Amino acid sequence: MAWLFLVIAGLLEIVWAIGMKYSDGFTKFWPTVGTLAAMVVSFGLLGAAMRTLPVGTAYGVWVGIGTVGTVLLGIGLFNESADPIRMLFVGLIIAGIIGLKMTAA
Repeated sequence: MAWLFLVIAGLLEIVWAIGMKYSDGFTKFWPTVGTLAAMVVSFGLLGAAMRTLPVGTAYGVWVGIGTVGTVLLGIGLFNESADPIRMLFVGLIIAGIIGLKMTAA
């Protein structure tokens, strides 16, 4: 169950990161409300996952999911760069996430 909580928390990290962009510096009401709600639930699920998962693994996977998802949505939604070198480093983050999962106690 901890891994499910962690994956959902990571997905919600993507939601709040993208939500921050749409909130325009927290000046738009509904995007701000959605962003803050996603933050609260994301942190809560991360905390629940950390009850059983090692802190380094849980935090690393959470940040990794958030980073990869946010980069990919940034490319799709905001026309950010998909330079091959940038994508190589995104791939390395994915490899790190997989490595942390495989070596988790």
